[in-house]
Amino acid sequence: MLVPPDENSLAEAVRAAAAAREPLAIEGHGTRRASLRPVQAARTLSTRGLSGITLYRPAEMVLSARAGTPMPEIAAALAEHRQMLPAEPPDFSALFGAALPPTLGGMVAANLSGPRRIGPGGALRDQVLGVRAVTGDGAVIRSGGRVHKNVTGLDLCKLLAGSHGTLGVLTEITLKLAPRPEDSLSLAVRVADLAAGVRALSAGLGSPFGVSGAALLPGGAPELGLDGPAALLRLEDFSPFLPHRAGALRGILAAHGAVSMVEGEASLVLWRAVRDAAPLEAAADQAVWRLSVRPTAAPAVARALEEAFGARLLLDWGGGLVWAAGPALEAAHRAVMAAARAARGTFTLFRAPDSLRAAVPVVPEEPAALAAIGVRVKAAMDPLGILNPGRLRA
Repeated sequence: MLVPPDENSLAEAVRAAAAAREPLAIEGHGTRRASLRPVQAARTLSTRGLSGITLYRPAEMVLSARAGTPMPEIAAALAEHRQMLPAEPPDFSALFGAALPPTLGGMVAANLSGPRRIGPGGALRDQVLGVRAVTGDGAVIRSGGRVHKNVTGLDLCKLLAGSHGTLGVLTEITLKLAPRPEDSLSLAVRVADLAAGVRALSAGLGSPFGVSGAALLPGGAPELGLDGPAALLRLEDFSPFLPHRAGALRGILAAHGAVSMVEGEASLVLWRAVRDAAPLEAAADQAVWRLSVRPTAAPAVARALEEAFGARLLLDWGGGLVWAAGPALEAAHRAVMAAARAARGTFTLFRAPDSLRAAVPVVPEEPAALAAIGVRVKAAMDPLGILNPGRLRA
């Protein structure tokens, strides 16, 4: 494994690999190594040697850090000033059985967002103000800046965010931050089925009370006394305002089922579990999929997967994100693809053994026009195709 200590060394390593036509597997801590397709490369280039916060201006709510910085280190620094990353990036180390936490570069490269994705902050890529990266020919590039109003190069920032290391190796990222809410609580609604649960989530999200999390637990939450399907809605605010908002929202949700309140540490633990897909962790020998669909289509998708292979499910983003765990078999994967296609949504094979990931499409095929653009972008950023070859498609 190559572990360059700085950006210049990393660029030299990429240039050497390009000269030798040697493909590289790009990773941070390798937390999600069992995600998407196995990379066709003999050597791994890790950014874990590029670690540390390089700039933090709490008053301006801006932070810059090297790509290999562990996410817990960033969270701890922000907590001292009661700030946070608005997208609520998840920690999937337990889901993957990884020994090390995710890095900032890994989060941005995969554009991973948690329950607050439904809020005004949007996805993680929407909070990237600037990046430094090394392209496939070893050139160091910089895009964006370190202030909120800087618009230069924003398209390149968003292009690299979510590219899974196939266009460039991120070396430093600048993000905009948000104040951490003073207090939070959750309302849990016992619902008859998933369709009723999605309706409850939609009612909460359509209310004027600023719901910051909307998830659905098909199996309930036994630790909270919820032994059937439960819709969860989170409210965050200054402490004096929460009781009024919670009471008003409770009145709206009462039409959908019995409502109970979850407060304090119990609420925080609940949403960390949703964020990290913890209900699926126990299925260590199973495959895990993520499907992005219209919330109204989520119940039909969930039902199809339950009938096809007894999927274990978790819904987030108001029903727009469906997590499913099931046997690591091609037949189960075909059922996921069919359900996503029927719902006009997308799918990702998020975790699976190498044998399955190498044998099936891990993401949908792109429309021809979009694929053609992708080919041109790849040729410009990684002309020899040495960065994470085969990561997304064969």
